[in-house]
Amino acid sequence: MKTATLQELAGLVNGTVTGDGGLVISGFNSLELAQSGELSFIISATMTDQLSQTKAVACIVPDGVEDVSIPVIQVENPDLAAAKIHNYLLDHKFSARGIHPSAVIGKDAQLGKQITIDPLVHIGDNVRIGERVTLHSGVMIGDDVEIGDDCELHANAVVAYGCVLGKNVVLHHGAIIGSDGFGFASDPATGEHVSKPQVGNVQLDDDVQVGANSCIDRAAFGTTHVKKGVRIDNLVMVGHNCVLGENSILVGQVGVAGSTTLGRNVVLGARAGLAGHIHLDDGVMVAGMAGVHNNQKKGAVIGGIPAFDIKKWSRASAAYTRLPDMVRQLRKLRKQVDELTALLDATTRNGE
Repeated sequence: MKTATLQELAGLVNGTVTGDGGLVISGFNSLELAQSGELSFIISATMTDQLSQTKAVACIVPDGVEDVSIPVIQVENPDLAAAKIHNYLLDHKFSARGIHPSAVIGKDAQLGKQITIDPLVHIGDNVRIGERVTLHSGVMIGDDVEIGDDCELHANAVVAYGCVLGKNVVLHHGAIIGSDGFGFASDPATGEHVSKPQVGNVQLDDDVQVGANSCIDRAAFGTTHVKKGVRIDNLVMVGHNCVLGENSILVGQVGVAGSTTLGRNVVLGARAGLAGHIHLDDGVMVAGMAGVHNNQKKGAVIGGIPAFDIKKWSRASAAYTRLPDMVRQLRKLRKQVDELTALLDATTRNGE
């Protein structure tokens, strides 16, 4: 872990120091777990009362927070500033460990000079791997794969044949890039399913991160494309020929069916499901567990099954919880209407 003064860290995030800017910071932690020498953060001014109880020597706080008991860095977005500073303190120079004797390297593979290949890694033929790449134990790299500089593939990740990873890509444990897409044609006469060849590939652009046990299928033809800066959580499924726009976020257990495309900065909440062959434009946000079956315009915020405007969905959800009471009221009203109708009929007959 690096050390830096409070003023130096404030300079990284355009923050303003109140208190001792020369204070040396040796670590980063939560308010509850911070120890002497460590920096912490709060995301709201309502949390300032907790600063008197922390052992942190300084804290990142929102702009405008005053009268605190420890030195602070004031910033517009404490959460973002905390992430940047924590990454800075943890950053370390790459140290190549070389190739472990148990690793299997295919023919005509081109490997960077600064590289770490751990035990039981398998690298196929004609693979190209850049500099400062780390392949942890059990990683499988298929033939004709390209991996850019500064990538890290954690244990048991798989990059199947012909796929391309840009620079600074992270694959977490068990992530599968380039498994066959789910494509088949069915014979109605026999009920048999004939698999369609999946002959495309997957391309992950720079700065993409893929969570543990997530799967991104290769295209039937062409490329399944995950663009720069996308973040994919654990247990996410991306179907063949999908395109995920820059800086989009897919939270755990999301499923995206084949040939669906996302614009920039789309957010899919946990367990959301997208039908195939649809498009979500830039900035669309989908609530957790929603089912999306049609195109969505730029900036739409939706939820529900099928998904529709989030405000309407929220009102509909609130109404749903009142349905049992509404049914009882409806039955009571129906009984009253029947009684009034019978009374009116009787009055009409008597009048005749």
